[in-house]
Amino acid sequence: MDFLNSYQDVLRAKAYAKLEFPGTYYLAYRDLPEIIKKHINGQRALDFGCGTGRSTRFLQKIGFNTIGVDIAKSMIKQAKETDPSGNYYLIEEGVLDQFRDNTYDLVLSAFTFDNIPTREKKVRNFLEIRRILKMDGIFVNLVSSPEIYTHEWVSFSTKDFPENKNAKNGDVVRIIITAIADKRPVEDVLWMDEDYQDVFEKSGLKLITTYKPLAKETEQYDWINEIKIAPWVIYLLRKTINK
Repeated sequence: MDFLNSYQDVLRAKAYAKLEFPGTYYLAYRDLPEIIKKHINGQRALDFGCGTGRSTRFLQKIGFNTIGVDIAKSMIKQAKETDPSGNYYLIEEGVLDQFRDNTYDLVLSAFTFDNIPTREKKVRNFLEIRRILKMDGIFVNLVSSPEIYTHEWVSFSTKDFPENKNAKNGDVVRIIITAIADKRPVEDVLWMDEDYQDVFEKSGLKLITTYKPLAKETEQYDWINEIKIAPWVIYLLRKTINK
């Protein structure tokens, strides 16, 4: 199937710029401060696929000197309007030439690889991230779990897309973000755990650990499936020596 990056859209960028950490998104970020504190030394960070700057500002608030990069011009425009003092840069797809080797203590990619199709493109981007990461740096790759596309959630709906249940690795899947005003479906690329591990290895990245955050009944939201099914997967990776 052909893939269209939904986040290149100007109207969607405007709607997405108002999104912070509601509902299901809360679980994506809830544990990151403790995870980062446990695994990462240093304060230089790059937010890869920063969108409208939500994750960039998140890292800044927990003490990182952060640069945000994205291939979507509309998203970078919104990020700069929301955070005029922030550092946001438009990049070409799969190219981080303006950033030096072995520079960053942390690279965070939040949901970005949901929108990067094909094994080849994923590997090319991972190789660039590996290059700019310090030898003791950590790459936090936060992605949607395959289950997010086949269930209902506080912040998402997939009931109109039963074909998602038959999707295979690399197929386009659709989901509606109910937490924003723009209710047009978003197109993502389904990517399974074993296939992520394959592209990590091909990119010279070593998997340290994996987190799958679940909701708690005591939290403030009226959870739907979040208590029993993890909507997100958080991979922690380090560069290997021999790539």
